[in-house]
Amino acid sequence: MLTDRSWFTIAVALYGISAVYSVLLWRRGFREDNRVLYALLSGGAVLHTCAMFQRGFALDRCPINNLFEASMFIAWTIVAAYLVIGAFRRLRFLGAFASPLLAAIGVFALFPMLDHRGPKPEFSHAWESLHAASVLLSYGAFGLSAVAALMYLSQEHDLRFHRARAVLALMPPIQRLEKVISGLLAAGFVLLTAGLVIGAWWLKQAKGYFVSDDPKIVWSGLVWVAYGVLLALRGKLGAGGRRFAWGVVGAFVFVLLTFWGTNLPSPIHHP
Repeated sequence: MLTDRSWFTIAVALYGISAVYSVLLWRRGFREDNRVLYALLSGGAVLHTCAMFQRGFALDRCPINNLFEASMFIAWTIVAAYLVIGAFRRLRFLGAFASPLLAAIGVFALFPMLDHRGPKPEFSHAWESLHAASVLLSYGAFGLSAVAALMYLSQEHDLRFHRARAVLALMPPIQRLEKVISGLLAAGFVLLTAGLVIGAWWLKQAKGYFVSDDPKIVWSGLVWVAYGVLLALRGKLGAGGRRFAWGVVGAFVFVLLTFWGTNLPSPIHHP
């Protein structure tokens, strides 16, 4: 019987194949239907889900206790959200941007040193699982918003320098992409806010205080402020276009590059 890592490894292989196929779509200017890409990501998502459930049932808890599990969960939220959005044919080409991201996260997660298993944790309080799940789901929404932003930047570049390719491409218009980016950002921000509120409530019950100078808490606050500023600029000031798209991409790159560095030294998350 396959282990959870085996299921996940096969899923990552499918994500890698979809990433290679995405290169072909890029070279052809997105003028072809992408049912093959959607099918590859769907197959990977099924195997990915099997890995998640097998790990969760084996440990009798939400599988987000180490970097392997957290990476696996973040990638799963991204592919799950894409499959829902990809039900609309004009938005399926988000997969051409999502698949390289999924493959990269998957390869990173499979490094053996990330899957360290300590003593079986006690999850006697549901608040911990709910907090972690909400926050990681928000990262998935932010990741998809970054994917949509890259798609926007590609389409905007074609409109400026390759007008024929932009007209023939099957990607949605940039106005629709702006709405998709804003919607995903808003959903992620709501999930992140809910996760932080739940985390503060759990911290009060477990430790007797709502906030602390824990590195992960400080970092989470910075991420919350950064995405709040992006939404405020988009909503109140009407800021959009290339700068907004680059801001969305930059914010998610910051999350990816700094998540691990703040999670490991956190006394609360690693007592």
